[in-house]
This record gives sequence, C-alpha cells and structure tokens, in this order.
Amino acid sequence: MTKQASHSGSIKAKILIVDDEPRSIQSLETLLAAYNYTVVSALGGVSACKKLQNQNFDLVLLDLNMPDKNGHEVMEFMARNNIDTATIVVSGESAFSTVSRALRLGAWDYLKKPYDPEELIATAENALRQKRLKDAHRLMQQRLKRSEELHRYLVNHSPDIVFMLDQDGRFTFLNSKVESQLGYTKADLIGQHYLAIVDGKDKDKADYYFHVDPPPPGTKDNNNAIFNHDAIRNFEIYLSLAGGNGSRCYEITIFPIQRKVNGLKRDEQHPGRHHKSGIFIGLYGTARDVTEKKEAERYITYQAYHDLLTRLPNRELFKERLKLSIAQAKRNKTRLAVMFLDLDRFKVVNDTLGHAMGDRLLQEVSDRLGHCLRDGDTLSRFGGDEFTLLLPSISTREDARQVSRKIIQTIKEPFTLGEHEVFVGISIGISIFPETGLTVEELIQNSDAAMYHVKTGGKNGYQFFVNSMKNRSSNRLKKERDLRSALENNEFNVYYQPQVNTKTGDIIGVEALVRWHHPERGIIYPAEFLSLAEETGLIIDISEWVLVTACREVREWIKNGHEYIRLAVNLSPKQFEHPRFVRQLIRQLKLTDFPARNLEIEISENIIMNDLEHIIRKLNALNEYGISIAIDDFGTGYSSLSYIHKLPLHTLKVDQSFVKDLQNQVGKPCIVNAIIAMAQGLRLNIIAEGVETAEQLDYLKKIGCHEIQGFYFAKAEPASKTLTMINRQPRVFAI
Repeated sequence: MTKQASHSGSIKAKILIVDDEPRSIQSLETLLAAYNYTVVSALGGVSACKKLQNQNFDLVLLDLNMPDKNGHEVMEFMARNNIDTATIVVSGESAFSTVSRALRLGAWDYLKKPYDPEELIATAENALRQKRLKDAHRLMQQRLKRSEELHRYLVNHSPDIVFMLDQDGRFTFLNSKVESQLGYTKADLIGQHYLAIVDGKDKDKADYYFHVDPPPPGTKDNNNAIFNHDAIRNFEIYLSLAGGNGSRCYEITIFPIQRKVNGLKRDEQHPGRHHKSGIFIGLYGTARDVTEKKEAERYITYQAYHDLLTRLPNRELFKERLKLSIAQAKRNKTRLAVMFLDLDRFKVVNDTLGHAMGDRLLQEVSDRLGHCLRDGDTLSRFGGDEFTLLLPSISTREDARQVSRKIIQTIKEPFTLGEHEVFVGISIGISIFPETGLTVEELIQNSDAAMYHVKTGGKNGYQFFVNSMKNRSSNRLKKERDLRSALENNEFNVYYQPQVNTKTGDIIGVEALVRWHHPERGIIYPAEFLSLAEETGLIIDISEWVLVTACREVREWIKNGHEYIRLAVNLSPKQFEHPRFVRQLIRQLKLTDFPARNLEIEISENIIMNDLEHIIRKLNALNEYGISIAIDDFGTGYSSLSYIHKLPLHTLKVDQSFVKDLQNQVGKPCIVNAIIAMAQGLRLNIIAEGVETAEQLDYLKKIGCHEIQGFYFAKAEPASKTLTMINRQPRVFAI
C-alpha cells in the first residue's frame, strides 16, 4: 500500500505552510504533496496573514522566528479575526516560554526542527481529525439550535394549545394560546392537574382517555396518574373557560414521551410504565378548538330532520318516530293516533299578502299548535301548509278528539301579521292504530284521506278515518289529472331569476324555474305541485321539458351577443337516477344546439348521498363534456363534508334559509361563514340564494361571496322580461 493510498482520507485537506526559509517551505511542500494534501505556502508572517484572510485552510504549519511578523503575532492575528484553523508550530525555537506562549495562543501541537517526517505527518493527521470532529460538533450544535428555534416558533405560533404533562398529569409546559383561547395564564396552570380545566360533564371522559395507571408496588397511590399510551390518542372534550365563563369543545391529540434507556425491558406487571424503548415520563399534546365545527355539524344534522322555516320535525323524522311508536304500541298492546292537519284559506293569505307573510303565518301556526301538545307528542311540518301530529299513547278515541277540538279552537283566533289581521281555519283527519292502520304509510294516508273529507264537508273540523273512505282523496286525484294535462296543454312556463356578480353588479347567469299557469287557479308555484310530481313520476317529464325549453330560449340570447350567460337548471332525483341520464342530457344539448360550457346543473345533497360512487361517475362524465355542476341548497340535506372533495364540483349554493335574517339570527352567520370559507378553500364558486335586503348583501360581500340571487335584485320573470334586464347591462344593479 502506498503512502498516498494510506492517506486518501485527507486528499481534500488544505494546509498553509508559513516560514521565512524557502528551503524549509519546499521541503514541507514535497513531503505533504506525497500524501495528497493541497498545499499553499507563505513566505513570512505578513504574507501568511493576507492568505488567512482571503482563503480557508484546514491546518497551518507555522514557524515562530520570522523577521517581518513572527509566529506568535500570526496566531494573535488569527485570534482577533476569528480564524478557526488548527495550528501546528514547526520551529527551531525550543525555549519553554516560547513553546508555552504558542500553546496558550491556541497551537494544537509543537514540533522542533529538524522534524521527523513521519512524526509530522502523524501529528498533522491527528490535528486534522480533531478539527473535523470539532467542525462536525459545531455544525450539529448549530442545526440543533435552529431546530429548537423552529420548534419554539411553531409551538408559539401554532393555532392550537400545545401542552406537556408529567407522569402525574400535571402541566409542565403550555404555549401562549391557552391564554388567548381559554383565558388562563401559563402561570395559572403550570403544576396544575389537567382535570382543573376540563368541563365538569367531561371529567370522566377525560379520565378514560388519559387513563388512570395503577402505581408500581411500594409507591404512593396516586389516582390522578396518567397512563403511558402505546399509541397516539385523539378525542374531543369540553374545556372550561377561565372565570367560569362557559366552555368550548376541543379536539385533543396526545403523544407519549419516553426517555430511552438501553437494554430496558418491559415490566410485565405494570406495562404502562416501562417499555422496551424507554421509560414513560409524560405526555405531549395539542388541543384544537373545534367548537364552531361541532356547532356546524350539529346544525347540518338538525337540518336533515327539521323544517327550516318552522323548526318543527320534518316528514322523515316524523316517520321515524311513528315507526318507533308503532313498535312500542305493539309491545304494550296500546293505541296511538296520527292526525293530518291542513290549513284552510292559507293560499288566499299567501297570494294576497305575499310569501313572506305566508311564511310568518306558518311560523305562528306552528307556535300555537305546539301549545296544544301533550308530553311525548310529535308535531311535524309535512310540506306546504300541511302538518302531522303523532299522539303516541291514547286510551280512547276521545283523547284524539279533545286534542283536535283544542287545535281548532286555538287556530280560530286571529293572527296579526304586520298591519294585517288574518283568519284561517284548520281541517284535521285522524287515523287510529291498530283499528284504521297498521303501518306508517297506512296511518298517514288514512289520516290524509280523512282530512280531505273534512275539506269537502265544509272545512275547519276533524274526522276519524273509516274504511269506506278512499285511500286517496279526490282532491289529490284531481291535482294529479290536472298535472298530467298541464304538460299536454302547454300550461308550464319557464321563468328565470338572475344571478348577479357581487363585485361588478352584472348578471352573469340565470336559474330556470318552472311555473304552472293553471286555467282556473292561475299561477301555481313549484312548492305546491313538485312533491306530487315526484310521487307520480311526472317530475321526469316536467324536468326534461324545463331543460329543453330553457336551452332553446337561452341559446338565442347567447347567439345574439350574450355568450357569457350561464344557465342553471335543477335536476330531480328521479331524473338524475335514470340509467341513461348522461346520454340523454348530452343528446338534448346537441338537439337544442346549446353550448355545454354555458350549462350548470344543480343537484341536491340527498341525490349525492344515495349512491356516491355511482353519482361520481355520472358527474365526471358531465364535467368532461364541459357541463358545470352545483350543489343546490347546500347544508339543508344530509350533509357530509367528506364527499365534496371527491366530486367535480364548480359551485356551492348557500340555501336561502341561512341568508334569511342573516344579521339577526343567532348561529346562522357562523354557518354561512363556514360554508363560504370551505368553498373558498376548495376554490369553488359561491352563490347565495334568497338575498332580500341590503344588509344581507353587505354581509355576504364582506365574507367573500361571489354571486347573489334573490328578490333584492329581481324575482323570477319570463324569458322576455329577463332578456330586457340583461340587455340593460352593464350595471343593472347597484352593488
């Protein structure tokens, strides 16, 4: 093995030779070059200082006796200028004071001339090795310091509360978020047990998740000691605010902290304390405030089972409770009653005073009906001006009769709606389990039929169902016949409601809405006939007619210069679930010559939740064809936020129930904010429906809503009037 090969690890080392004798320099250069060192020489101390200032060296071989600047002065220069280079003195000077001074100035070693070449090489190798270790240690310390600074920054700027607990469950560290979020100072809590800030109702839950660990034998029993979790745990608990000012919901994540001890074995009797990887010394955790998220989830769940206008249970919740009551009645061999209630003269009020007053009337009716209930009864809004009432336990028909009389008497009193005094009546049909119905559907249908008999007999009364009554009222059959003939007689019309850009005030889209021009009753709004159309299957024909008609009419607008206009069309669940739906929709676009990029289809959340995988395939096919997709009335169906990122969505439509009285209703602003923030995060377009006031508009603009739709700008109008509005652009509306 050659010398060069044996020292290949030092090939890149750069050495400065400093001497005033050229022959000494040449001798050292020859020796070091043979060992593959990179060598730079300096003739005298002054030249050495210049080179040390301008270049980096791993090692300096320094003579002491030099006329211009001696070796001691060179070392002092290096110290003043923080030049951290290993130095070996190679000099003929051997006086103790001279050598001692050199070592005090930082020399790593001292070699006397004439030197032994092998000793010099060995000394240089040792010096370089120590230099490399020193540099590596310094670099590691710098990295550790930067890492600590970064961790400290992340902890102090985290949106979450960050904490550490010792084995006894007491706080040893908290970041500043505990003060801004809960109101405690860090000094208040350091040394305190974590249960000190857990809300009373969640103390047992917290104790379970942190877990009580029995102490090892021979130690004092401590019932508050925390358990050494083998894995990360995540759970939600309520934490108390300082000063007893309530509590907020937090998502807690905890991690075990262990001190590594080589060779430590698990204590089989108390595995929670000792592990193969080390000794458990406490927990590190984070607490994230999820109060608003929990409120939003609760509210969305509430929407799935309640009517937004009256806050009463909807038909789905009513049916669930009726099903449960039937099961209980069978077990207990008891009876129950289902009452179907329909307001008399509601349409007159609604048509005369407007929908806003009609909504207020429904709310006041709901409030009065609620005061007629017994404990355990369920009142629901079934749709429109129809209500259902469940009496889960009755002794005789007389119990239902008394409740009916009380309701009729209560509703008979006048209602004050603004400046108007309004009188309405109520018709009630009653079915009894088990005499006149054994199932949910039978009881509801039979009470509906009994109610219709009251309507045909003069209204404002009650009637028990008898078997001679038909399952379907003739009124309902007549509605169905009228609905079927409406398509044949071209009684439907498409109206368009503008969608307005909140920044520019321009109409950038329209939503197609159907109106039924009944030959006897005049204009009938969708709320009065769409549910019947769904039940009879006519909704598919009606929806297809609306789509084709809207495409033909809006296509003319596009051809005449409004190429930007977007057409939004609602799709019914039955229409969307058709196996050839995508193919038929694309075919209709081709037949009407309507550009796919101008079409936006609106679907409800409930459609999506039926069969998510199947729905995704259909929506992807539409999206690839260029059609935009919107979720209509977002938040009012069975919402699951997890599905949104899986779908090729373009738009979320904020339901008008969230927009209505936005500035006054507690809880609603937080839902609107959450929906809009989520949509912005997912880069979705946002449309707010039902905007009726300037205050609502200002609030929505402030939180970043892109588009607006509602009576504040324009109600739905036929095609000709809508086109007139569009032609008056730009700035049809003052935003």
